[in-house]
Amino acid sequence: MRRLPAGLAAVALLAVTATACGSSSSGSSGSSDTPSDGLTTVKVGVIPIVDVAPVYLGEKQGFYRKRGLDLTLETGQGGAAIVPGVVSGQFAFGFSNTTSLMVARSRDVPVRAVANGVASTGKAGADFGGVVVKGDSPVKSPKDLAGKKVAVNTLKNIGDTSVRESVRKAGGDPHSVQFVELAFDQMPAALDAGQVDAAWVVEPSLAVVKEQGGRVVASNFVDVSPDLTIALYFTSDKLARQDPELVEKFAAATRESLAYARSHPDEVREILSTYTKIPEKTLQAMTLPDWPEEPDRASLERLGELGRQDGLFDEAPDLDALLPWPGHP
Repeated sequence: MRRLPAGLAAVALLAVTATACGSSSSGSSGSSDTPSDGLTTVKVGVIPIVDVAPVYLGEKQGFYRKRGLDLTLETGQGGAAIVPGVVSGQFAFGFSNTTSLMVARSRDVPVRAVANGVASTGKAGADFGGVVVKGDSPVKSPKDLAGKKVAVNTLKNIGDTSVRESVRKAGGDPHSVQFVELAFDQMPAALDAGQVDAAWVVEPSLAVVKEQGGRVVASNFVDVSPDLTIALYFTSDKLARQDPELVEKFAAATRESLAYARSHPDEVREILSTYTKIPEKTLQAMTLPDWPEEPDRASLERLGELGRQDGLFDEAPDLDALLPWPGHP
């Protein structure tokens, strides 16, 4: 593990699939006993975006408490702080996109997934993320993105890797795309002002662009794999070894929360208003992601291949180390 500090520093430069704002709660340990009510307090690093709605719903429905867990959901500026936060023990668990976790694992950062996070809807043109252009843009298909300036929230991550795949599949030159790093919430204005030719956005920015008359020209998640697993909940190797019972309780409660969110979309939109500042009109217009209980291994293998092809890592990381399914973490 001599490379761990360098790996952590590198991962700290990576963002998850959103730029978020919010304050963190006090405290520094990921979990602690609370004898007064018999529950174990568990800190989870999340980003205030649509993707993590199931955890908020699960907390509200009591899925974690019935397993003896009292969640403290701490919001951060993005996934860049969550990976090292989990490894250091600040959080017991965290939420991150799968490319960031693969990069972390390839750099000897000791993390492992414990539960599924969020997935593509698998429907081209009707996903919760996509590449958008202005209504009058000459860009009509992913092939036309070649040579164009495209905004992504983080360079050398799941955004540009998946956008390149859309261009590649349409017969364009994926390496000629010029990527520009912008926060998701800044993309609608940048697109409208002509600062970029296109933007890869996720909800709620996708709904905002559509309200401005923008068009979806590529469903980049779907182009990678129809059942693409986009993000996962994870922990450190250390916690998984020291307290497998805690990890399994969290994983089981999260699986139940994912299933509940998947079957209660109205409650998802309602819970979003408690931890985001998304306007009601946009909330109702948004396309929700999918929340299957288990990750799709084949889609992650494909994402790993694309990451290696794009130079994110020399070799695709060992998915058996990152995804200890089936069985207990």
